[in-house]
Amino acid sequence: MGAIAKLKAFLGWRSAPKPHITLNDEYYSHLAPFRLPLILTVLMMLIGSIGYMVIDDFPLMDAIYQTGITFTTVGFGEIRPISDLGRIFTITLIIFGFVVFSIAIGIITEVVKKGEFQKTAKERKMLYEIARLKHHFVVCYHNEFTIQVTKQLRANHIPFVVVDPREDLEEIAKKYHYPYFVSAQPHTQEGILKSHLSSAKGVITLADNVADNIATVASARLYETEIRRGKKFLVISSAQGQEDDQKLLKLGADKVVTATTLLAQRINAMAARPDMENLLQEFLYRKDTPLDMEEAKVSKTSWLALKMIKTARFRDIANVTIIGIRQKDEKFIPMPKGDTIIMPESKLLLIGTSEGIDKAKKIIRKKEKPEELKYV
Repeated sequence: MGAIAKLKAFLGWRSAPKPHITLNDEYYSHLAPFRLPLILTVLMMLIGSIGYMVIDDFPLMDAIYQTGITFTTVGFGEIRPISDLGRIFTITLIIFGFVVFSIAIGIITEVVKKGEFQKTAKERKMLYEIARLKHHFVVCYHNEFTIQVTKQLRANHIPFVVVDPREDLEEIAKKYHYPYFVSAQPHTQEGILKSHLSSAKGVITLADNVADNIATVASARLYETEIRRGKKFLVISSAQGQEDDQKLLKLGADKVVTATTLLAQRINAMAARPDMENLLQEFLYRKDTPLDMEEAKVSKTSWLALKMIKTARFRDIANVTIIGIRQKDEKFIPMPKGDTIIMPESKLLLIGTSEGIDKAKKIIRKKEKPEELKYV
């Protein structure tokens, strides 16, 4: 095995990632009913071979071959002269072969009729496909919010897995074009492992009941601690009111969206600054816009910490502009000047193309001043 592993490494072969739950036990349990006809087949082949060797002095391979063509009733005839006793033995083998065949057909029909084997096979295939996802979102619970959220994720080519305990989730997934789905409670170990949360970017929980959202947020944070990954999950939750909003934030949600508050804010923006709202709608909310806006955190070890904004030169090397700074104490500095000091653990609000913002974020993460800035 060591030589094979070295050969694969040399050739650059990579093994496909496996899901945390493979359903092998369930898969094999559906095959358990086939043990009886398999055992009977082996037993009849053994008895038949020994019988031909004892009754008519067949060589071993001739005895096995004669037993096989007799037991399966293919009608090839006798390969060697057989005595009367041997023919009676042959008739007995044919009868028992027909009985075993009938039992096998009955078992296959029963298994197919139940549909559990096919269901498990489909789910097993789905779990292997989910295991290959990277930086996906686990979207919990199906409802009207889920339909709209997944529509936007799909439009922006962001992979996601929908997790919901409904038994008819497969039909729902086909109707609303969910490429990956898991029928389980999102906050349980089964839901977490089947959705392959360990390789996900985050969790979006959209339950109608706040208790389900609380359970999902808490479970995601506990699992994050358990696997001890360096990067935290991004946890987004919906809420019915301000009281639920605060509960979810205290439990570990990064963002909580309240439908009524969000609606009121949008309507207020449209009424107070209709032109600005139209501008945002045109450039920031559309999937095909060349313009994007995003926050980038400046860590304590970033080379940019305690440096002036003009030192970054984002406009020159990435065509990105810093339009705001959110300090560690949540104080926001709009349109900062070039000599404004960037404090550690602050967040820079960047505006520009998505490619430019990605480039700027890579520069921010560096511990030493990048080479390209030395020549700008």
